[in-house]
Order: sequence, then C-alpha cells, then structure tokens
Amino acid sequence: MTEAPKGLRLHIALFGRRNAGKSSLLNALSGQPVSIVSDTPGTTTDPVEKTLEMAPLGPVVFLDTAGLDDDGELGRLRAERSLEIMRRTDVALLVTDGRIWGRTEAAAAARLRSLAIPFVVVRNKADADSGAKETTDAPDRPEGLDAAVPVIRASARSGLGLDEIRAAIERVAPESALRQPPLLSDLLPEQGVLLLVVPLDTGAPRGRLILPQVQAIRDSLDGRKICLATTDKDLPAALLRLKEAPDLVVCDSQVVHAVDRETPSDIPMTTFSVLMARFKGDLPALARGAAALGRLHPGDSVLIQEACSHHPQHDDIGRVKLPRLLRGLAGGELHFRMAAGKEFPDSAGDCAAVVHCGGCVITRGQMLARLRAATEAGCPMTNYGLAISLAQGVLARVLSPFPDALRAYRKARAQA
Repeated sequence: MTEAPKGLRLHIALFGRRNAGKSSLLNALSGQPVSIVSDTPGTTTDPVEKTLEMAPLGPVVFLDTAGLDDDGELGRLRAERSLEIMRRTDVALLVTDGRIWGRTEAAAAARLRSLAIPFVVVRNKADADSGAKETTDAPDRPEGLDAAVPVIRASARSGLGLDEIRAAIERVAPESALRQPPLLSDLLPEQGVLLLVVPLDTGAPRGRLILPQVQAIRDSLDGRKICLATTDKDLPAALLRLKEAPDLVVCDSQVVHAVDRETPSDIPMTTFSVLMARFKGDLPALARGAAALGRLHPGDSVLIQEACSHHPQHDDIGRVKLPRLLRGLAGGELHFRMAAGKEFPDSAGDCAAVVHCGGCVITRGQMLARLRAATEAGCPMTNYGLAISLAQGVLARVLSPFPDALRAYRKARAQA
C-alpha cells in the first residue's frame, strides 16, 4: 500500500446550483482538470471523486456533485444523489456564483447544520462581480448564516481566494478527521510485542494482505512496537519460539475460535474487526448491537451491509459464512438483505439488526453516520467480526482489552 486509503482521507465535497462553478473551483484547488467544465448547465451528473495530497491538509478526497437545482425527473434524482453525498462528507464547500443566495443555498446550509457537517461558503466568480454594482442579490454574509461559517470571495479563473479556502477547510475540519486515533499502538507498552495471526484464504489474493492487516502493521511501526506475524496454522510454533509471551495477539475473525484455543488465557487477544470497530465507529455501541444478535428469532430480517462492492467468493463472509452463523444463533431461518456501496439504505428500520463490514474503505465520520441512522431507525448495529466472535462464543475475550465496550456488551446481554 503506497497511498493513504480513502477511508483515512479528509472528504471535501462541493455543493451548489448548476453553473455555480463547482467543477472549475475543484480543478483550481486540485491544480488538475478533474471535472469537465462547460457553460451548459448540468454538465456534472454523477459525483466525481479525486484523491490528492493538498498542503497543509495532507491526503484528501474531493467530491464534485451535480447541481442542487437540477430539474426534470432525472435532474431531481441527481440532486437527491448530491444530498446523499453529504453523509459521506467531512467538510463541505457551499459554492455560489457570488450573486445569488436563495432557498437552494439556505436549504443546503440547513441540511449541513442538521448533519453537523462543517462548511465554508464560497462566493465564486468574484472577478465577474468586480464591475458590478454594490447591491447584489447576495449580501457579503447571507442572512441567518452562523457567524462561525467562513464566507470567502473567490475566483476559480484568477485564483483569487484559493489559499483562503484551503486555510478555512483546515480551520473548520473536525479534529477527528485530521488526526486519526491509533488503531492498536495504544494497547501495548513501549516496544511491546504484537503478534498478528493472518490466515491465507481466498479473501487475500496471492502477494497481498487485506487493508486492516496493513494498517495494523503500519500503526504498530508508527508507535514503535515490535510487530510479528504468522498464520493460524503456525501460531502454536510461533508462541513456542518466543522467549516471552506477546503483549497482544490480533487475529482475523474467521480463525478466532482456533486462535482463542491456542493462545493462553493470560495473553490479551482481540481481532482486526474489533480494532476497526473502535477505529472507525463507536465500539461500545457496536458491542451492544452484537448482544442484540442473541435475541434473533427465526423469521427475523437482518441487513448485511458492506461499504465496498466486490465480486463475491464462493465462501464470501457476508453472503455465506455470516448468514450460516446467524442462523445458528437464531435457531432457524432468517431473511437476509444484502447492501453494498457508499450509500446506507433507508429501510434499515425494517430489520431486526444490521451487521456491517469493518468499513476499512470509508471514513470514521461515514461509519458513525451509518450507526446514527441505524440507531434512529431503532435497529441495533454491529460489525462482521463482533458477530462472528459472538457466534463462536469468544466475544467477551476479544473485547477484554476494551473495558468500556466489554461492560456495554455485558449490560446489554443481561437486559435481554
């Protein structure tokens, strides 16, 4: 892995009317012709993504969206799609052409506030306004706009205000989006020994590791820990060869039962999925969601949600292994609904539970937004690894390095 994954990048989305200059502004900020620019309204239809390094922010993802005032049946679908992008956004740029502030802009600002997404108002095409009269349709600061929201006059054509926009993004961006918490290095002492147990299955093509494993290695190195790795088949030999017990064992959820059996009970142990649940979401909440799986009954509906789209393998976790384990927990047949991709379905409230993947390709903010949506719909949510560990009877052990989450799980289970 030579680039920061999208899930660790600040997501910056541009919203506004058609022909407000969003695409031109994105091209100017990125210094590259990312989006097609035209005087024809509605040139941008589907969202456009661009990953790049932008000083002083570091790795970011820019998202260009269709106009919020797009009309016609197809146009309204594009506008709705743009509004959905807000749920994936860390910082928004609300772009106007400098002369207009109306219901469209006010509604977008209100929606961003309701989602707790910080934003910057960019009055684009400022050079076109230079000869205009002082009285324009939009005042310097639109009425009702919070005083903390930056309003910047800019021009994608001349470069006016671009540095101010970058500085404003850094100023309003959530601290959690700019500075990621450690994945696991805080769980080990200085120069502590980390032992990773990595199965070589069809989910990891030859010559590659899956993203959570790569992130665990990098985080341990950043934290100056001693990182070792072995397969599940070689774990007993690895433990025998070590002069001292490792400070932490981390394994793939699919081999958690075998690793639990081979790892002495006095050695702390968890899984990559539990680490990702803490890193990307709210681990105590997801632990409570795992406890809810113990209350499933035959005939219940379960939503299996994946953040990325991939070609399923014959032994796919979400489509084969996990449903089999959940049927065992429920004692009968369940109705499974699969959802994959960047959008979270509105119908989650119809399900008895949501089981989400680890979310390695989405941001912490996006995962928390999905967790909020499920909670508001009255549907408990957990992730793949917690569900598998529950079904294997080892969830309490893999939660033991995280006392708050373990307490939340035990309390929720006692209330069942």
